[in-house]
Amino acid sequence: MPVPVMKSGLICSLCKKTYNYNVLQTVSTCCSQPLISENFYKPANSAGIITNEPSMWRYRALLPALKNTDIVSLGEGWTPMVHLLKTSNQLQQDIWLKDESVNPTGSFKARGMSVAVSRLKEFGIKNCAIATAGNAGGALSAYCAKAGIKATIFMPAQTPALLKEECEMFGATVVLVDGLIDACGKSVAEFIKITGAFNVSTFKEPYRLEGKKTIGYEIAEQLQWKLPDIIVYPTGGGTGYIGMWKAFQEMKALGWIGNHLPRMVIVQSQNCSPMKHIYERGFIPDDFKPEPSDAYGLAVPYPFAKDIMAEVLSESGGTVVTVSEHEIQFGMSEIAGSEGILLGPEGSATYMGLRKLIKKDWLKQDESALIFNTGSWARYH
Repeated sequence: MPVPVMKSGLICSLCKKTYNYNVLQTVSTCCSQPLISENFYKPANSAGIITNEPSMWRYRALLPALKNTDIVSLGEGWTPMVHLLKTSNQLQQDIWLKDESVNPTGSFKARGMSVAVSRLKEFGIKNCAIATAGNAGGALSAYCAKAGIKATIFMPAQTPALLKEECEMFGATVVLVDGLIDACGKSVAEFIKITGAFNVSTFKEPYRLEGKKTIGYEIAEQLQWKLPDIIVYPTGGGTGYIGMWKAFQEMKALGWIGNHLPRMVIVQSQNCSPMKHIYERGFIPDDFKPEPSDAYGLAVPYPFAKDIMAEVLSESGGTVVTVSEHEIQFGMSEIAGSEGILLGPEGSATYMGLRKLIKKDWLKQDESALIFNTGSWARYH
């Protein structure tokens, strides 16, 4: 274990006011914005990685300081990096896939919940709640089951029955809400006022981001510390998108990688694309009418961290691309038939989004691109 050389804390993402790490925090009281956790240890080099640990906890030196007895893990992270050779040849582009579908509970949500629930356990929290489109609720339910914490899951009524049943199997209480995840968020807020439960919804606490940032560390390590030129990410609430960028900035500061960072592309469904409006117009218009999507993780009409996502877009030179529901279905069939991989709808969205960018010549032919499969295909049926 590396020797700690810098204790740190939490900062408001807007005004940078600092908050006490030793107190369980939600959002900043100064600006009502997400709180961001700073590094707690700074290992001098990548030797600080626990290389015989086949999970995201190999990067424990760069995660919130926790006692071994407080870590709640189901073996999340260290997921495969797959070179899509046939697709690369077909599109004449070097294309890689990060497959998060093999995580516990079948999606990338396991990473964030492992760290968040570990912190809840450390603080002795016994009751929590979340607004979810589906996958995050299943992950929270599983980690709370292991930690002995009660979880109440608020999800849209149209969420597939499998995901509702999954939460209940883990012992969580499921509350179905008419509308999209923003309506669920309002229900959670009311529930918390009544019960005092802790809100684990996206960016309503600082630690899910810390788990998600491990994706960025894995990308670098698995590609021998040379990052791809383009990262195409399916973005709803934005925790994974922002988390990766945070990891890249941390590794750059540590000297683990050079100055060349990826252009960060947001992919959204045409049915619900708030970041497309923000990228092109600077705001979400009053006549914005979001609709459900087969990629239900993308149906986040008013993301709380939209300003941080916009910053990453600007800093990285990224862009926003949208795909139709038909294109999502087409992409799943195409990759299954050519690569033998079943993408979830969000994963298919990244593939189809990349195809559009290639067609527009947004990439140079010698640039490498990384797409994501954030959840198992089986979870959507």
